[in-house]
Amino acid sequence: MKQTVLMEKYPVFELELPKSETTFQSVDAIIAHLKEKIDAHPVAAFIGIFDHYAHTKGLPEGQVAENIKDAKLIVFCFGTALPNPHVMAVRPRSIGVADLGDKFVINFMEPPMPVATQAMEAWVKGLRNA
Repeated sequence: MKQTVLMEKYPVFELELPKSETTFQSVDAIIAHLKEKIDAHPVAAFIGIFDHYAHTKGLPEGQVAENIKDAKLIVFCFGTALPNPHVMAVRPRSIGVADLGDKFVINFMEPPMPVATQAMEAWVKGLRNA
Protein backbone atom coordinates (compact mmCIF):
# COMPACT_ATOMS: atom_id res chain seq x y z
CA MET A 1 0.00 0.00 0.00
CA LYS A 2 1.40 3.38 -0.89
CA GLN A 3 0.62 6.84 0.41
CA THR A 4 0.62 9.79 -2.00
CA VAL A 5 -0.60 13.37 -2.16
CA LEU A 6 -3.18 13.90 -4.89
CA MET A 7 -3.35 17.32 -6.57
CA GLU A 8 -0.79 18.62 -4.05
CA LYS A 9 -3.27 18.62 -1.15
CA TYR A 10 -5.12 15.32 -0.62
CA PRO A 11 -3.27 12.57 1.30
CA VAL A 12 -4.36 9.31 -0.32
CA PHE A 13 -3.68 5.68 0.57
CA GLU A 14 -3.83 3.35 -2.44
CA LEU A 15 -3.39 -0.35 -3.07
CA GLU A 16 -3.02 -1.87 -6.53
CA LEU A 17 -4.18 -5.45 -6.12
CA PRO A 18 -3.62 -7.91 -8.97
CA LYS A 19 -6.59 -10.26 -9.27
CA SER A 20 -4.13 -13.15 -9.01
CA GLU A 21 -3.35 -12.04 -5.43
CA THR A 22 -6.90 -12.11 -4.05
CA THR A 23 -9.92 -14.38 -4.01
CA PHE A 24 -12.17 -11.39 -4.72
CA GLN A 25 -12.96 -11.19 -8.41
CA SER A 26 -15.37 -8.25 -8.57
CA VAL A 27 -15.86 -4.76 -7.20
CA ASP A 28 -19.15 -5.91 -5.65
CA ALA A 29 -17.41 -8.73 -3.77
CA ILE A 30 -14.83 -6.33 -2.34
CA ILE A 31 -17.49 -3.78 -1.41
CA ALA A 32 -19.52 -6.52 0.35
CA HIS A 33 -16.42 -7.59 2.29
CA LEU A 34 -15.68 -3.99 3.32
CA LYS A 35 -19.30 -3.57 4.43
CA GLU A 36 -18.88 -6.59 6.71
CA LYS A 37 -15.80 -4.93 8.24
CA ILE A 38 -17.68 -1.64 8.75
CA ASP A 39 -20.70 -3.41 10.26
CA ALA A 40 -18.44 -5.35 12.67
CA HIS A 41 -16.53 -2.25 13.80
CA PRO A 42 -17.67 -0.87 17.18
CA VAL A 43 -17.63 2.76 15.98
CA ALA A 44 -17.98 2.80 12.19
CA ALA A 45 -21.45 3.38 10.72
CA PHE A 46 -22.35 2.28 7.18
CA ILE A 47 -23.99 5.00 5.07
CA GLY A 48 -24.25 3.66 1.53
CA ILE A 49 -22.71 2.53 -1.73
CA PHE A 50 -22.20 4.88 -4.67
CA ASP A 51 -21.85 3.42 -8.17
CA HIS A 52 -19.43 5.97 -9.58
CA TYR A 53 -19.04 4.07 -12.86
CA ALA A 54 -22.79 3.93 -13.64
CA HIS A 55 -23.30 7.53 -12.56
CA THR A 56 -20.51 8.88 -14.76
CA LYS A 57 -21.37 6.63 -17.73
CA GLY A 58 -24.97 7.85 -17.49
CA LEU A 59 -24.09 11.52 -17.83
CA PRO A 60 -24.35 13.04 -21.32
CA GLU A 61 -20.82 14.43 -20.95
CA GLY A 62 -19.57 11.63 -18.67
CA GLN A 63 -16.11 10.26 -19.35
CA VAL A 64 -14.63 7.05 -17.95
CA ALA A 65 -11.15 5.82 -18.82
CA GLU A 66 -11.27 2.78 -21.13
CA ASN A 67 -9.37 0.58 -18.68
CA ILE A 68 -11.93 1.13 -15.87
CA LYS A 69 -14.48 -1.70 -15.98
CA ASP A 70 -16.32 -0.85 -12.74
CA ALA A 71 -15.91 1.68 -9.91
CA LYS A 72 -17.82 2.00 -6.65
CA LEU A 73 -17.39 3.74 -3.32
CA ILE A 74 -18.50 2.50 0.09
CA VAL A 75 -19.39 5.41 2.37
CA PHE A 76 -19.31 5.29 6.17
CA CYS A 77 -18.48 7.39 9.24
CA PHE A 78 -16.10 6.98 12.16
CA GLY A 79 -17.38 9.99 14.11
CA THR A 80 -16.66 9.31 17.78
CA ALA A 81 -17.03 12.95 18.78
CA LEU A 82 -18.58 16.14 17.47
CA PRO A 83 -16.56 18.80 19.30
CA ASN A 84 -17.45 21.51 16.80
CA PRO A 85 -19.19 21.88 13.44
CA HIS A 86 -15.87 22.08 11.58
CA VAL A 87 -15.13 18.36 11.89
CA MET A 88 -18.13 17.63 9.69
CA ALA A 89 -16.08 18.92 6.73
CA VAL A 90 -13.86 15.83 6.91
CA ARG A 91 -16.69 13.33 7.35
CA PRO A 92 -17.94 10.90 6.19
CA ARG A 93 -15.21 8.55 4.91
CA SER A 94 -15.21 6.41 1.80
CA ILE A 95 -13.14 3.70 0.17
CA GLY A 96 -13.05 3.54 -3.61
CA VAL A 97 -12.75 0.27 -5.52
CA ALA A 98 -12.02 0.26 -9.25
CA ASP A 99 -11.71 -2.75 -11.56
CA LEU A 100 -9.01 -2.30 -14.21
CA GLY A 101 -9.42 -5.73 -15.77
CA ASP A 102 -6.36 -7.52 -14.40
CA LYS A 103 -6.24 -5.68 -11.08
CA PHE A 104 -8.21 -3.64 -8.59
CA VAL A 105 -7.24 -0.20 -7.35
CA ILE A 106 -8.51 0.45 -3.83
CA ASN A 107 -8.02 3.87 -2.28
CA PHE A 108 -9.12 6.31 0.38
CA MET A 109 -8.22 9.77 1.58
CA GLU A 110 -6.35 9.80 4.88
CA PRO A 111 -8.75 10.53 7.74
CA PRO A 112 -7.77 12.93 10.52
CA MET A 113 -8.31 10.16 13.12
CA PRO A 114 -5.44 7.66 13.53
CA VAL A 115 -7.86 4.92 14.66
CA ALA A 116 -9.85 5.34 11.43
CA THR A 117 -6.68 5.32 9.32
CA GLN A 118 -5.46 2.14 11.00
CA ALA A 119 -8.79 0.35 10.53
CA MET A 120 -9.18 1.38 6.89
CA GLU A 121 -5.60 0.45 6.07
CA ALA A 122 -6.04 -2.97 7.72
CA TRP A 123 -9.31 -3.60 5.85
CA VAL A 124 -7.72 -2.77 2.49
CA LYS A 125 -4.49 -4.68 3.12
CA GLY A 126 -6.60 -7.66 4.24
CA LEU A 127 -7.96 -8.00 0.69
CA ARG A 128 -4.65 -9.41 -0.53
CA ASN A 129 -4.71 -13.21 -0.64
CA ALA A 130 -8.13 -13.21 1.02
